[in-house]
Amino acid sequence: MIAVAKMGASAKAAHVVRVLREAAAAHERMASALGDTAAPVVAAAEAITRALKAGGSVLVFGNGGSAADAQHFAAELLGRFEKERKAYPAVALTTDTSALTAIGNDYGFDRVFARQLEALGRKGDVAIGITTSGNSPNVLRALETGNERGLITVALTGGGGKSGALATHHIAVNETRTARIQEVHATLLHVICELVEQEL
Repeated sequence: MIAVAKMGASAKAAHVVRVLREAAAAHERMASALGDTAAPVVAAAEAITRALKAGGSVLVFGNGGSAADAQHFAAELLGRFEKERKAYPAVALTTDTSALTAIGNDYGFDRVFARQLEALGRKGDVAIGITTSGNSPNVLRALETGNERGLITVALTGGGGKSGALATHHIAVNETRTARIQEVHATLLHVICELVEQEL
């Protein structure tokens, strides 16, 4: 990694272009890995569509940048993505600071999402865990809880870790840099929003 602060103007410009091309290449690699069926992405979108048609909800969670992605995705479903339509019930389990701090203090940080799923999740709902490492303890615990309660579970990961094996549907972005993983996650979540809006 080049220290951007020490670059001259032309080197900084070249760095910007290089990063954009790296991000585009990561998307190309993901497209190739998914193949013609894009099976895990389509399956996740179909699961969300079925849940919403049945009156269910979508519950999304993650840490750090993945928490931001969870909130972004929930907002797209609650408000709208690109199409005028009714609001869809979606909750980011990352936003209630009182719940997060109370659960973290009383039960441990690894329970902050699982405890909320125990209260809010219903059979047939969709629980989406986003973790670039695939091993975030609170995401793993929540996916386990979702499975126990009969929710459809989806994991968006960086390709490794334990969460993919726990989820009903696993979308793995096999990149080494966290930034590239998060960029592809954001695009995939937008694609899922688009597929859901088309169906509903």
